[in-house]
Amino acid sequence: MKKLHRSACLTNYVELAQSLNISPFDQLRRVNINPACLTNPDTKIPVSALFHLLENSAQAAGVENFGLRMAEGRQLSNLGPLALVIKSQPTMRQALEAIRSYTHLQAEEVMLMFEENDGVLVIREELMPDQSQPTRQATEMSLGILYRTLRVLLGNEWRPTAVCFRHPAPADLRVHQRVFDARLQFNSNIDGIICRATILDDPLPSYDAETARYVRKLLDVMNAEPVQSAAENVRQLIWLLLPTGRCSVEVVAQHLGLDRRTLHRHLQKSGQTFSDILDGARRDLAVKYLSNSQRPLKDLAELLGFSEPSAFSRWFAGRFGCTASAWRQHQLSEKNPFLQ
Repeated sequence: MKKLHRSACLTNYVELAQSLNISPFDQLRRVNINPACLTNPDTKIPVSALFHLLENSAQAAGVENFGLRMAEGRQLSNLGPLALVIKSQPTMRQALEAIRSYTHLQAEEVMLMFEENDGVLVIREELMPDQSQPTRQATEMSLGILYRTLRVLLGNEWRPTAVCFRHPAPADLRVHQRVFDARLQFNSNIDGIICRATILDDPLPSYDAETARYVRKLLDVMNAEPVQSAAENVRQLIWLLLPTGRCSVEVVAQHLGLDRRTLHRHLQKSGQTFSDILDGARRDLAVKYLSNSQRPLKDLAELLGFSEPSAFSRWFAGRFGCTASAWRQHQLSEKNPFLQ
């Protein structure tokens, strides 16, 4: 099933495209997005088409930060039902949990993980497109929107320790510095935000108990997300856990509230195994990471959960029929087909 995104994500797309001297409607037609969705923010559009649109628009405009410019003009209200959920929470901890639990109301491809350790909070974001495709613009738009959301909730005085991106830095950092107003880390191991964990128990001034009760009732009606299969739940957890070095069948089962044998039984019903799903996730993530030409291959081995670079090399050669270096060089020597 294709993942979908509310068309509210295209707020200010026309204005931005025209300001950069490209035709927004030509770009929309290229990826088969009906321009009519621009007038209805609740229309659902395919995630793959959205990602293509952002990358194509960045290339046509000759800018590296098109997605981030999209995020720059966003308001909390653009998140629709998710904004109501966030604003109805009493503390930042509960607001973040609500974002994690209900972000699918806005964007089915976005996954969030929060890790708290020694007074440090790491908010990690993963985008899971339906197909292997560039995600730089979508990543920057999504992180930009998340950052702006946190600033609205915590106030303009809040400053994170760092905003991190897996991809390399752009040639011009001015838009990034203007949007984030924080230390930037590129070629990082994560896409996400690092800040002090003390914000978690900060009360939110927008909290109102009566509004919270109303929103809970509203969500019971709106939250019609189909129950995901065990295989899809496992796939999402593998994407989140691989870079942490804690991705095993036991850990995944624990996150799902199951033991290892029960998880295996659930996967067998759909004709899949944990190893199959792990291998597929590694393949997708390898393609994603290798698009960053500056990332050393030994880093990729660690991010994909291999204990040794040699193990990664053997796996890659068996999966792709060539070395990772040769595969990356071949990709760099050809024009990206998604931007044609």
